[in-house]
Amino acid sequence: MTPELRGLADELTSVIDDVAAAFGPADRTLDGELDCDPTTPGHLLCWQYGVRVEHPAEPETRLTSLLPALHGDGWQSQDRSTPAEHITRFTRDGADFTIHVARAVTIIGSTRPVPA
Repeated sequence: MTPELRGLADELTSVIDDVAAAFGPADRTLDGELDCDPTTPGHLLCWQYGVRVEHPAEPETRLTSLLPALHGDGWQSQDRSTPAEHITRFTRDGADFTIHVARAVTIIGSTRPVPA
């Protein structure tokens, strides 16, 4: 992993772990690099990280309480919810992560592309 990607990975891991802690105990679901440009393999890498929280208590209330701090840290949010699930995408400086609240689970994940 390049030093640039390692730094971004460390930062996003910290943000996602902090957000997940607001929902409850989390299990890591992904953590690693992938080649994210199929047209020119090896030229653009992404790092992915995700956690899963089973049966979170009051997920919408917890998300609402996190918004001021995330916005204060420069994260912009976009609501992509549907009637069946709550989805909020956060972006900052080309990095992003998503909070996806479904019936019995909350999934929080991120990816960030960088030149290889």
